[in-house]
Amino acid sequence: MSGKEDKNEMTEQENAETVTGEGAEAENEVTLSEDELKALCREHVCPGCDVMGEAKEERLRALAETENIKKRLARETEELKKFAADAILSDLLPVLDNLDLALDHAKTQDACKNFVTGVDMTRKMFLDTLAKHGLEAVGKAGDEFDPNFHEAMGMAQSPDLPDGSIAQIMQRGYVLKGRVIRPAKVMVNKLS
Repeated sequence: MSGKEDKNEMTEQENAETVTGEGAEAENEVTLSEDELKALCREHVCPGCDVMGEAKEERLRALAETENIKKRLARETEELKKFAADAILSDLLPVLDNLDLALDHAKTQDACKNFVTGVDMTRKMFLDTLAKHGLEAVGKAGDEFDPNFHEAMGMAQSPDLPDGSIAQIMQRGYVLKGRVIRPAKVMVNKLS
């Protein structure tokens, strides 16, 4: 045998030992090219089927599904963070309504002037705090009626306002980061 043939035989023998796991190299990983794996699969598993292609396709589907789950969870987490304060803020709205009622009632009393100033300052601080968390009041007299943000309680006639606009606010409405927490209860102007 020539040196070249010995070398080829030795390389084939080493490859055989690596694949079969015999010899000193048995502890190392088996490294076969994709073509070699496909050939082995066709030869030993099922001639005529593409096991490697199917496995690769299943792997890709699993990866795609995992990515979709990650995206959905991230979206749901963002939604949860964005509207986590929804229930608490909804529970605080009657407090704000009562402050407004106290101010409306006490403004007619001269003896309550200092009290009204204190309550008004408290109300403004309360509104500023709620605004920091994304709460906004909706609906004021003269705005156009929008059923997405307003609830019509009845009709009113005011010649100085356009038809279909808000004539009077019965109860303020509030929006949290674009989502309606409570629609404004309003009287809609109706001319004629």
